[in-house]
Amino acid sequence: MTRRDFTSLLSLSALTIGMTSLKELYTWGTGLKSTGLTPSLFIGHGSPMNAIEENDFVKGFREVSKTLGEIQAILVVSAHWLTRGTAVTAMSQPRTIHDFGGFPQALFEVQYPAPGSPALAKEIIELIPSKQIHEDHQWGLDHGTWTILKHMYPEANIPVVQFSIDMRSSLQEHFELAKQLRLLRSKGVLIIGSGNIVHNLQAVDFNRINDIGYGFEWAHESKAFVNEHIQKRQFNPLLNLETAPIAMKHAVPTPDHYIPLLYALGQADLKDEIHFFNDQLLAGSLSMTSIKIG
Repeated sequence: MTRRDFTSLLSLSALTIGMTSLKELYTWGTGLKSTGLTPSLFIGHGSPMNAIEENDFVKGFREVSKTLGEIQAILVVSAHWLTRGTAVTAMSQPRTIHDFGGFPQALFEVQYPAPGSPALAKEIIELIPSKQIHEDHQWGLDHGTWTILKHMYPEANIPVVQFSIDMRSSLQEHFELAKQLRLLRSKGVLIIGSGNIVHNLQAVDFNRINDIGYGFEWAHESKAFVNEHIQKRQFNPLLNLETAPIAMKHAVPTPDHYIPLLYALGQADLKDEIHFFNDQLLAGSLSMTSIKIG
């Protein structure tokens, strides 16, 4: 990827600005059947080029999909759908959004024709009465979603819904909202947060753009800080970056790619195992760290 690619991507990103008792009370209208608890994921999605390239990271996407069991629907919180207020896609056939510039034509030709689920969108809105959530009929599937699902579920036959990131909300508020989505796991809904924990495009070392494992000192420190707190299930320090090590200010210069992590962590309970995969730094200032919960 060139410097121009990253600059175009950065500019476009800025523009897109008691479970048991719940089960007894809540009535579903989606036709989804009850299942065991579906795992949830945080995926470090990296470059859009991962959609058409073969590398260790996309192998990781494919391998984790084999461990998830029966999936009836997918809900993605992508770093690339930033809104004022919260929205959920509610169209029956979401479009494939090529929300980037400066990449090969082959990437723009990729389509991911998964169906949407208007019924699931309505159920999500009803599930969270404490927050006004709007049905969206314009967005679709951005590259934070389809570039990973293309490898995980290449047949594109599972309904996919996106849940937007309200940039007016605090990290704590996003985490609390994520916890309200937990019930979806008992209905075979795979919840995915798609972003990158260490994500500083301005600091990318273009001379070592494909150097897996290479990271600046602050990137290594940030990766260790986040991973340690996740492994210990100490999530509170990850919700207040003002008190985090100074290295985190370089790793998370803007919160857009970090917030999806909180939607995955919000699904975790004490019974869930936490497994890291694709846990590598790249190009000095990026991480592909991905996490399976449950």
